[in-house]
Amino acid sequence: MTSPDTENPSTANGSAAETPSTANGSAAETPSTASGLAAETPSTASGPAAEDPSTASGPAAEDPSTASGGDEAETAPPEVGVGPHPMPWPEDPRLDPELLGEGDRRNVIDQYRYWRLEAIVEDLDTRRHGFHVAIENWEHDFNIGTVVRNANAFLAREVHVVGKRRWNRRGAMVTDRYQHLEHHPTVTDFTTWADAEELPIIGIDNVPGSVPIESQVLPERCVLVFGQEGPGLSSEMMAAASTIVAITQYGSTRSINAGVASGIAMYHWAQTWAEGGKATTTDEVAP
Repeated sequence: MTSPDTENPSTANGSAAETPSTANGSAAETPSTASGLAAETPSTASGPAAEDPSTASGPAAEDPSTASGGDEAETAPPEVGVGPHPMPWPEDPRLDPELLGEGDRRNVIDQYRYWRLEAIVEDLDTRRHGFHVAIENWEHDFNIGTVVRNANAFLAREVHVVGKRRWNRRGAMVTDRYQHLEHHPTVTDFTTWADAEELPIIGIDNVPGSVPIESQVLPERCVLVFGQEGPGLSSEMMAAASTIVAITQYGSTRSINAGVASGIAMYHWAQTWAEGGKATTTDEVAP
């Protein structure tokens, strides 16, 4: 979005405005008042008659409408979503009358514009994927919000928090409302649930004995487990995992945070099992 063009001081009055060199005894508008910036005025300009910014020769004179002390002019960010729905409103029980009347500024895909939250969750439930996501939370990990947001993006069946119940929801950006979240106080509680559901536990961590994730085909039904930021997977969780895979890295850092790792692992799963996940062409990307 760009801001409306600001009037040039030389044409600000709709006609040929007087320049400082032609002003006839009246206080003509100067660049310093036209743009709100501390620009040079005729009273302080050095040399004979001060040049009119609109006629200055040499390098292109800075347009007062875009000058901002070296920084680009600030513009308002584009509005997200849609405004009120035009009348008559469609008759659909999935739609929220309040959103129809006031507009829908939520961070949802266009398919779900004006839909009630419950209706969106119900629709997502009809096509959720077979993998679950779990993350250990012993120290109130700030990355859990990002893991939940990624789980929503890749349509995980459920998200499981192992350890402390409370976690910082800021990073989830409200996506936790569209996900099914479960809490397990201990690793034993979590593994008991996974065994009952016959779901293999796939640990994600670059620990000794782990195998590169890109060399593995992850099971369609499984639980991808991520450790606490810093220490990584607990020894108890590693012992419970049927496999531990690592994300290959090429720089100097030893690890990446759990939020980033979760997105990579879920994307890797989707490349095998999600509809449209596999590449459908061998065409090379143009340079």
